[in-house]
Amino acid sequence: MRILLSAAVCAVFLAAGIALGAAVPAFPALLRQALDGAGLGPDGRDRAAATDRPRAGADSRPHDDQPHGADHGADHAQDVIRMRADQITGQDIATQRVGGGTLARHLLVPGTITPDTDRIARVPARVVGTVAEMRKRLGDAVQANEVVAILDSREVADAKSEFLTAQVQAELQTINFERQQKLLASRSASEAAFETARAAYLETRLRVDLARQKLSALGLDAAEVAAAQKRDEATPNQSSLRRYPLRAPLAGRIVERKVDVGTAVGKEGDPADLYTVADLSTVWIELSVPTLDLAQVREGARVAVTPGRAGEAERQAEGRVIFVSPFLNADTRSARVVVTLPNPDGAWRPGTFVTAEVEIARDTVPVRIPKASVQTIAGKSVVFVRNADGFEKRPVELGPSDDEAYAVTGGLEPGAEIATGNTFLLKAELGKADADHDH
Repeated sequence: MRILLSAAVCAVFLAAGIALGAAVPAFPALLRQALDGAGLGPDGRDRAAATDRPRAGADSRPHDDQPHGADHGADHAQDVIRMRADQITGQDIATQRVGGGTLARHLLVPGTITPDTDRIARVPARVVGTVAEMRKRLGDAVQANEVVAILDSREVADAKSEFLTAQVQAELQTINFERQQKLLASRSASEAAFETARAAYLETRLRVDLARQKLSALGLDAAEVAAAQKRDEATPNQSSLRRYPLRAPLAGRIVERKVDVGTAVGKEGDPADLYTVADLSTVWIELSVPTLDLAQVREGARVAVTPGRAGEAERQAEGRVIFVSPFLNADTRSARVVVTLPNPDGAWRPGTFVTAEVEIARDTVPVRIPKASVQTIAGKSVVFVRNADGFEKRPVELGPSDDEAYAVTGGLEPGAEIATGNTFLLKAELGKADADHDH
């Protein structure tokens, strides 16, 4: 009965309000009291039935009526990770200033280390003879022009004897020629005798020149041969005529020894070489680059080299491309690419398989950040920027990348200090802060 009466009263006052129109700015107090007593709202609906309204006594202010900026401040607080300087240091969170740099793209190619062909040489037996001394063992270091072996050679003895004999004859004919020249000047000798002495003198000089050239062809020095002959005269029991020294053509190590003492060399069918000397302070890497990638490889390009065996990836060296073959291998359809690699400690051994990263592009970018500094949160790439409170999450737009870094195209300016190490800890801290805020 009470509900019916209240409804009737409401209807009367609603009709009166409609009639008054704009002249009545609000419900009269009596109407509001009647509606409240009936448990109805201003629009005539039952309060208890309205699921989107709070019960009596609760704050019924709409969300839009809350103070402006309250949500923005909360969101900003969620992006900040408060950390003291000692906490940052204790968790090994590394930071660095953002700046420009270069991005390098690489081509990964397998390769094999080989000796540098410009730094490998053989010690040949240049004359027919027998090995009298082997002065170097396998693996010994040698200097350029150092004597490494001695041959006993009749061919060498004949050449030395011919030179020494021609030299003695030349000295005698020189004396005779000078004497005849003086006699002719004093008219004590005939001109015919002078001409005969002159012809003999010139002939012996020619024989000396020919004998010297023969020694030179054998790799011998005429002055050293003459000096050795004088030493032999002082010690008659020793003779150096048959001894032929073999010298190292370059500095390096003995990597191969082919003969022993007493081995006959120089004739057809005999060993042609005694030693192989190699300078391994620089080695080559032979790469086989597929045809599709060949156009990207340039001579002079940088190459990062790592060992091909597992467990040695921490070792790395840098070389450069010195040759790109214009011809393709008919079987593999790949081209030969040669990389020169410094090897001062001899750690890179010929025959070793390696992995080569050939630089094929290098671009300069205004903002470059390490890959380790980037984390993904809610599907977006972010970095953590250092500030007075600790770190602030900063969304960034990433551009091109290489093996180590990204180019940043938006969201970060040069000079900002960002976290670059152990950034996953900051991501975890941010996740805990979000969880606490939700509760």
